[in-house]
Amino acid sequence: MPRVVVDVMLKPEILDPQGQAVANALPRLGVNDVASVRIGRRIEIDFTGEPDLDRAREIADKLLANPVIEDFTVRLVETDEPADARS
Repeated sequence: MPRVVVDVMLKPEILDPQGQAVANALPRLGVNDVASVRIGRRIEIDFTGEPDLDRAREIADKLLANPVIEDFTVRLVETDEPADARS
């Protein structure tokens, strides 16, 4: 059964202090080739029946994201995909 994934990110014009802190710490780890870092959230929604992307967009718009400062995307992924994107 597919899962709905909502990715929430600060809008590009909004300052991201968490991302800046990570970017500033990377040189101490020997990583010097990263220009910037932005921090966001991933929310996974499992519906009882077929996934409803319109309902997921409504949930994201009203509850999961602050539309004044955040953008979000909604997509389907297969549930057998790993929960993280590590290779």
